[in-house]
Amino acid sequence: MTQLSTPPTDDDVVLLTVPADGGYLGVLRTATAGLAARLHFALDEIEDLRIAVDEACAMLLAIAGRNAELCCRFAVTDDALTVEVSVPVRSGSRLPPESSFAWKVLTALTTSAMATAADGVVTIALLTRRGSSAR
Repeated sequence: MTQLSTPPTDDDVVLLTVPADGGYLGVLRTATAGLAARLHFALDEIEDLRIAVDEACAMLLAIAGRNAELCCRFAVTDDALTVEVSVPVRSGSRLPPESSFAWKVLTALTTSAMATAADGVVTIALLTRRGSSAR
């Protein structure tokens, strides 16, 4: 995992919270696509980011606590979109290792991806820059 090189600001931020249930991931995918389109991302970049957000959410849903909510923070800058997805996790739960297929997908489809854990909440942050070839 790499460090995010553009820290998100509070200038243009969208926050969405949905139940930690796979049935609600379409809402996050749609929001991702809409915000990326607003930044004039190419269609393949939009699709890559949608897939990455979906994969990050799937990783988090697998370790989410009972009746948890999935919180998604989208930060828009002039040429990038940062998506941070967070969920409270079950005690002792862990994300897959960085060498896993899931992380390979995230790092292949975005400019950078990283995970953090604090106070029982795990966050996956994805940064995608417009026009950068993530592959």
